[in-house]
Amino acid sequence: MSSAVRSPRASCLILAGLVLASTAAAPAPALASSASATARPQTARTPTTPPTLPPALPLPYDEQRGVFTFAAGLERSLPAVVQVTTLGSSRGPTSDENAAKPLQSGSGVIIDARQGILVTNNHVVEGGGKFTVDLTDGRLFDAVLVGTDKATDLAVLRIVADDPASLGLSQVETVDSDTLRTGDLAFAVGYPLGLDQTLTMGVISGLGRSGLGDAVEDYIQTDAAVNSGNSGGPLLDSRGRLIGINTSILSGGSDPLGLGGRGGNDGIAFAVPTRIMMFVVDQLREDGEVTRGRIGAVLGSLNAQRARDLGLRIVRGAVVEDVTPGSPMEQAGLRRRDVLTRIQNRAVANAGSVLATVGIAEPGARLSVVYLREGREATTTLTVGPMDPPAVAVGRDAVIAFGAQFSGGHAGGVRVDAVEGGSDFARIDLRAGDYVTEVDGAAVADLAGLAAALAAEAPLKLTVRREDETIVLTEVRGPAPEAD
Repeated sequence: MSSAVRSPRASCLILAGLVLASTAAAPAPALASSASATARPQTARTPTTPPTLPPALPLPYDEQRGVFTFAAGLERSLPAVVQVTTLGSSRGPTSDENAAKPLQSGSGVIIDARQGILVTNNHVVEGGGKFTVDLTDGRLFDAVLVGTDKATDLAVLRIVADDPASLGLSQVETVDSDTLRTGDLAFAVGYPLGLDQTLTMGVISGLGRSGLGDAVEDYIQTDAAVNSGNSGGPLLDSRGRLIGINTSILSGGSDPLGLGGRGGNDGIAFAVPTRIMMFVVDQLREDGEVTRGRIGAVLGSLNAQRARDLGLRIVRGAVVEDVTPGSPMEQAGLRRRDVLTRIQNRAVANAGSVLATVGIAEPGARLSVVYLREGREATTTLTVGPMDPPAVAVGRDAVIAFGAQFSGGHAGGVRVDAVEGGSDFARIDLRAGDYVTEVDGAAVADLAGLAAALAAEAPLKLTVRREDETIVLTEVRGPAPEAD
């Protein structure tokens, strides 16, 4: 018998063929047994269509070298991964003595080669006055800061050139991070620990991670090795497409979020998903800043203890702890102790899940919400409001205006429940516990009347009852007057 050498891939396919052949032949013994039985009437059987099997897709294999590899897809993206160095501002004329000194360095990835646009982390460029970009082919360019967003730890730089399109830059292909699944392969690329460009491999360990800080968080978790210097570098899928920006690690050492201290890789790293990245980058490129909306609520994460308090048998969700009067949350009909379970058809794991969705929603956006109230599920639509609240916000049971909160339904009139320090009303000595009885000489009977009076443009004169004393206060809008 002549011998033949087969490639591993061919062996896999042949093995698959043997398995399929044996599977298809399996019914034969049963038919033979049936045929050898005593004369028994045979009934006609309806032919069945065999199930359609998915095509065999072996691991990427290099026939010439005889190895399995992902290089073909990744090599197209590696030239787009750059090293970013942040320098301080120099004082006076540039010389060897006062030249800008490097502050920190990290990684970045070019997303628009024609315009020379690249993305990195905010903490990589923070405090810098000058920036340089080092390409894999050895070229070095200056870059200018287009904008930063501290809430997502993202920054956009632009390579300085008369015609960036003529530089022959490479750019990475971006894919929607919402298509990711836990278990997908992931590759982190960057310049860690002073080394040249380095690629590490892992898997997507989890999605929708939050609770690491108070920012907009909806992280991809991966076990691909990420260390100091990887900040701002890309997280790629097995085809070399951008799925996230590496931004933080969780380490047994120190500096768990900055990637810039002594904390080392423990196999838990986080990346900002492209879903959030593109929202931020588009706004930074267009306006130089990110405009977000507000919903006017304090949210807490549902845990086992809170679930018991609310009589629930779930431990995932966001609890509405407080609602601002007149806010989008109140207008959507949401109340304290409601538990949000889905927003925009995305499961809510904790308060961070809601903040991440609201954090990439512009004012006016309508968000579908599923929530529990006393154990019963309901739905509503939440319209994101502008970041700056209106001067006079009218709610179901309260009014907020110029730094003070008022409530109605009291025998003594409209009561002042709270006054924010430094506000217009605080400067004229309006106090919590005061009762507003008149505005500009007109009697105030309820919240609606108070809100209408406070909405006037002219300065107001408030008459309040404080214990057994009647006091007249003149409300001066705007900044406090300067001392003579």
